[in-house]
Amino acid sequence: MNAAEDWYSNDAATFGDRLAAARDACGLDQKALAQKLGVGLGTIEKWENDLTEPRANKLQMLSGVLNVSIPWLLTGEGDGVEPLIDLETAPELHELMSEMRALRSEMLRSAERMGVLEKRLKQALTVA
Repeated sequence: MNAAEDWYSNDAATFGDRLAAARDACGLDQKALAQKLGVGLGTIEKWENDLTEPRANKLQMLSGVLNVSIPWLLTGEGDGVEPLIDLETAPELHELMSEMRALRSEMLRSAERMGVLEKRLKQALTVA
């Protein structure tokens, strides 16, 4: 993994962050993980972006495929991936990561809202 990919930290990680870190550690891309689990690529993207969470059966499959414990995926406690960033020695990174995570979530919600509005507009134009 190169320095640009060294983004994962236990202190600031969400479920999606832990999932992405474990997937990266296994050398899988999102598409390969989706195929192994029998889900769509969009499902993995939503899980990693913390928009949705997997059901219990998929969570168990994730744990097995990624060789991490279920508690670690959910909470960060237990057997999982070692953090690549120590936020204790770089507190400014913690603040930046938190702000970036909030911005990413806001952008994803905005994109979903835009999709809903576009659909409503198309429906309104076909009726008119």
